[in-house]
Amino acid sequence: MKKSIIGLAVISAIPMFSTSVIAADEAAQSIEKIQVTGSRIKRSDMENASPVTLIGADDIKAMGATSIDSVLQKMTATGGAMTNPAVNNGSGGNARIDLRGLGSPRTLVLVNGRRMIASGTGAASSVDLNTIPVSMIKSVEVLKDGASAVYGTDAVAGVVNIILKDDFEGLDMNVNAAITGEGDASENSIDFTVGTSFDKGNIVIGMQYTDRGKAKQSDRGFSSCPIAEGANGLNCNGGSPYNEGGHIWQDSLIGDVNSDGESVDADGNPITSGLAIGDNGLSGQGGLHPFTDADRYNFAPASYLYTPMERLNLTGIATYELNDDTNLFTEFTYTKRWSEQQMAAQPVWFGFNYTEEMGDSLLDQSYNSKVDRDGDGIADLDANGDYITEIANYAYGDDIFYGRRMSDTGPRYYEQSVDTVRAVVGAEGFVGDYSWDVSANFGRNDSVDKTSNLHNMGAIQEQIIEGSFNPLNQSAWSGDEFSKNVYTEVNNGGSQLFIIAASVSGEMFELPAGYAAFAAGVERRQEKAWYTPDSLTAQGLANDPMVEPTAGGFDVNEAYVEFAIPLLADAPFAQNVELSAAIRAFDYSTFGSDETWKLGLTWKANDELMFRSVVSTAFRAPTVSELYSGNSPSFENVTYPGAQDQAEVTVGGNDQLTPEEADTLTAGIVYEPEWFEGFSMTLDYYDIEIENAIVTVDNQYIVDECLNNAANAGTALCQSSGISIDGTGRIIFNNQLQNIGAEKTSGYDLNLAYSFDAAGLNWKAGLDTTYLDEYVKQITGDPVDYAGVVTSGDGGYAEIKSNLTLNVAGDNWDAQYQARYIAGMDSFACIGKEDTCYAPTTPSVVYHDLSGSYMLNETISFNAGVNNLFDKQPPYYTGNNDSNTDPYTFDVLGRRFFAGVNVKL
Repeated sequence: MKKSIIGLAVISAIPMFSTSVIAADEAAQSIEKIQVTGSRIKRSDMENASPVTLIGADDIKAMGATSIDSVLQKMTATGGAMTNPAVNNGSGGNARIDLRGLGSPRTLVLVNGRRMIASGTGAASSVDLNTIPVSMIKSVEVLKDGASAVYGTDAVAGVVNIILKDDFEGLDMNVNAAITGEGDASENSIDFTVGTSFDKGNIVIGMQYTDRGKAKQSDRGFSSCPIAEGANGLNCNGGSPYNEGGHIWQDSLIGDVNSDGESVDADGNPITSGLAIGDNGLSGQGGLHPFTDADRYNFAPASYLYTPMERLNLTGIATYELNDDTNLFTEFTYTKRWSEQQMAAQPVWFGFNYTEEMGDSLLDQSYNSKVDRDGDGIADLDANGDYITEIANYAYGDDIFYGRRMSDTGPRYYEQSVDTVRAVVGAEGFVGDYSWDVSANFGRNDSVDKTSNLHNMGAIQEQIIEGSFNPLNQSAWSGDEFSKNVYTEVNNGGSQLFIIAASVSGEMFELPAGYAAFAAGVERRQEKAWYTPDSLTAQGLANDPMVEPTAGGFDVNEAYVEFAIPLLADAPFAQNVELSAAIRAFDYSTFGSDETWKLGLTWKANDELMFRSVVSTAFRAPTVSELYSGNSPSFENVTYPGAQDQAEVTVGGNDQLTPEEADTLTAGIVYEPEWFEGFSMTLDYYDIEIENAIVTVDNQYIVDECLNNAANAGTALCQSSGISIDGTGRIIFNNQLQNIGAEKTSGYDLNLAYSFDAAGLNWKAGLDTTYLDEYVKQITGDPVDYAGVVTSGDGGYAEIKSNLTLNVAGDNWDAQYQARYIAGMDSFACIGKEDTCYAPTTPSVVYHDLSGSYMLNETISFNAGVNNLFDKQPPYYTGNNDSNTDPYTFDVLGRRFFAGVNVKL
């Protein structure tokens, strides 16, 4: 039977999920009134002005996925920094979705049409997708449009609505296993779903347990060492100067001294080190000697490439028919997650005064010292503007700057234990022709995160001053006595959500073109979050600046109304024309009141062609973390002559923040020609403009504008940054959140689908492509277009991402081939200076996946497949993020095999 264009009007499904399209159409015919993501109005068809992608449970199984993030992150409409198991540094074990590359906080995640609790570690501000039980998913609807007028805050880039099985009967059990071609990163899971119906209702209970193994960076050739670029190409000299055995710098005061105790030149700019260019100090590894690249520390063997995790998901859903017009319902989900990351041993750095009690090992060592030969108290420069130096020996009384890689006590282990619970109770029913519902939604997330093999630097420095610890004695850094300085950091955090909501919808009156419909509702939401750092960390005794606690909350009252107005029906070139509109008013305790709105139009010209468009405003309210987060250190990549490549940046919240505001536009066509049966096409244009964006100033911009720049010393930016550089060459400054950003992104989504029968088999083919026309950010200075760019830390923004799927099915089997294309990108670090980079671009990448299933009988079926069939390795690029590539964008594991068995009773 030919598919209805009404169903296709909301489905620009990516082809790997195209198997859900027909199922959705058939479901639409059997349900009298349904609600589609993007609208609160229940209706008898699936027609909507906004593009919606449908993902079915069978599509998830075909990908061998045990977590929904691995499915959603392959959509062409995603990009940016999508946290996943390949992100070891700073991930906290979380998994997040990022539509349009605008950041996970700008994508709203719903479960059964209601908000999911922000989850993960610390004072979480977005949803950790690990909390969603894959085994209980009936379908996923992804709205690729702003929807704040319908759902409220966060729905800027789009909405992910995960619909759970609420009417299941029987037993469904799955056992799945996966492993890479290298024999690591194994993943095993078992799940079961049981359901039963009785005269008045239905109960469904689900359980899923997942155990994911690890892989290390040293297990792959592309990440076995930190790569540096040299005159002869790439080499393994990209390791850290904080090396085993210690790295020694010397700082001599020359000329005038400022209020911070730093040497300054004639212009008042700090002279922060006695070392001249070309003098890299001393290494203590294997005995004191001049530091060279060979002394750099290779942190790859101790760092995870793919992070391990255990996860338990429990779910219960029940409905009960109170009477003919009223149903009671309840939903309960609980997730327990244990996750780990591992990084190289802690780097420590501090200064001390060289005394006789420390021995004479430094006395015969020399360094290049700046000089003041003319006696004016200012370090001398040569004709080229370089400091004049002479060889000098270390001497007692010198101020020494010291850095060390604490491999003596082992790598840093990061562990998280996270509990997330969500409970919804409510009632729904009819009063005459109007449907209504009321509900209470409670969610809570509690986390404990630990970091072991850290060092109490406050205690160590006290021991140096007292003379009981000699940092130049290698044996002093290990043993029972030193182990007293080693500790495990324990932090606690969490978030809580409570919503009371009520709504009503129905048809208002009849117009010549049909019935006008409406939906209206009110909501009250309360949120709070907290984070309590370890006591040593809070005091700044862990070698990093002290981390302050986070605590705060807010409440909001909201009301909305939505209309669907039929304008024309059965007219020439206007088989059906409908206008939709919505408005939401809100009042936040943190910043006050405002409103947001939406206008949409669907124009069905005939059975073959339909046009659709939506214009709207959207907003994202600042989260508790953004408002009340305490100050904490973050280590960010910057470049500055003679400085380390990682700056110590103090980040934190700002209780004066106001909402981000957005204007969104989508416009598209749906075409299903009668002359080409089985073929359909959707083409949509999107445009999102964000103002008042909550951002931090670009770190490199602060360094360029403020470090040693007397002309800008009095600006608000430079004064608030408090920028300086210490004796080891580490740049230090503040960079708190502000409402000063603007972002704009636009592009096109194209979906082609074709289904046909041939050779006694059913075939389906699809091609889904997203073209990113622009993604412009402006914070300070000139705007930057990230379209076609890969970054260090913010992921990639490929101009073209495309997914091709071919599915063939017989009576009791099916097979699927998928190809995912990611266009080449320019490295952000190389823009404007491509000649200085070894790899200023990444090549285009194509991943090939194969999968299939076989039904042995009505009870037992098997499925198996291989992802990344040809073992495509992730590309290297200059200015990479981690593992010498971008784990947000590219597959780091290589070829991966999976298999499973399903039992249904």
